[in-house]
Amino acid sequence: MPDLIWTGAYGRLKAIFPSFLSNEFLLKLVKMSSVREIADALENTWYKEHIEAAAAMYELPELIEVALNRHLVRMNTLALNATPPYEKRIILSYLSKWDIENINLILAAKALGKSVSETEGFLVSPRNFPVGLSGQTIPFEELRSLLSQPDLVSVINSLVKYGFGTVLLQQLSKYQKTLDLGVFGAALQNYYYSNLLWSLRFVHGNEGPIREYVRAEITKLNFLNLVKARLAGINRETLRFHLIEGGFLSEQALLEAYSSPSVSDMVQRFDVYFNLSEAYERFANSGNLSELEVAVDRAIASKFLTPLKTSAPSAAFTLYFLFRVEKERENIRRIVYGKHYSLPEENISSSLLLI
Repeated sequence: MPDLIWTGAYGRLKAIFPSFLSNEFLLKLVKMSSVREIADALENTWYKEHIEAAAAMYELPELIEVALNRHLVRMNTLALNATPPYEKRIILSYLSKWDIENINLILAAKALGKSVSETEGFLVSPRNFPVGLSGQTIPFEELRSLLSQPDLVSVINSLVKYGFGTVLLQQLSKYQKTLDLGVFGAALQNYYYSNLLWSLRFVHGNEGPIREYVRAEITKLNFLNLVKARLAGINRETLRFHLIEGGFLSEQALLEAYSSPSVSDMVQRFDVYFNLSEAYERFANSGNLSELEVAVDRAIASKFLTPLKTSAPSAAFTLYFLFRVEKERENIRRIVYGKHYSLPEENISSSLLLI
């Protein structure tokens, strides 16, 4: 029986759903003539406050990116605070993904010689309330300090106290040999998903649907890594370092799939989970990887999110809410940057996950 103390918070979370942008609104954004017109339209939605605040410091399209990130942090905080106390550990583990995204951004900035001012606005981090309330570990001021470090090694050493640095140090020699930042990203992803799955061990008995959703997300990431690696001609040994443990397929099964005679045969190995035959045909014609990515997201939403959507007050429903927040952010980013780079409207529309 759900804890009655949290039914009010659960109700407040459900009451937010009408604020999500409709599919019709998103498709109208696709048809707009410029990023400026899109920004003006978003000012009539729940992004208004963040767009107005970002406009004082940023130009388009970065202005919208910054506004989206600030909105995301607010929604993460709201979702965490609406989760029953005995399940907060699950949401805290889930939201640490944004710590990892920030670390990857900072490492890339250091490798490319980007300045603090060029990077700071793109951090997904709380600025106006305690970091613990947002589910993230690294405070904003600490992230700014990391950006000010002289080089990548200094950043990694500074992260040791948060646990992430130890993971990164283990990959440092490999990076120095290859200059492949991907080895850091893969190590952080494995660290993240290992901790998340551990938080989902069967303590209360209702973690099963969430575990399946997380395993589906891991399988998606591995699938996309396989496709990208195959198209780039990367060898199996290099690919192995970019695979994430915990999905529906073992490392051995993934490597066997990678050795398939063709990309088509490789994609078919994942049909049992995501039904990708039609999406692969579109991808084969267009070369647009988002055709496959969106098809996988649709399959995950259909097969693995329905049990979360219908849950009583719990971490499961909170994760469904966060999924909606994240996918809306991705949709807007695809529209904005598609318009910025003058992509055809048809290509932009096909890249959207319309729920």
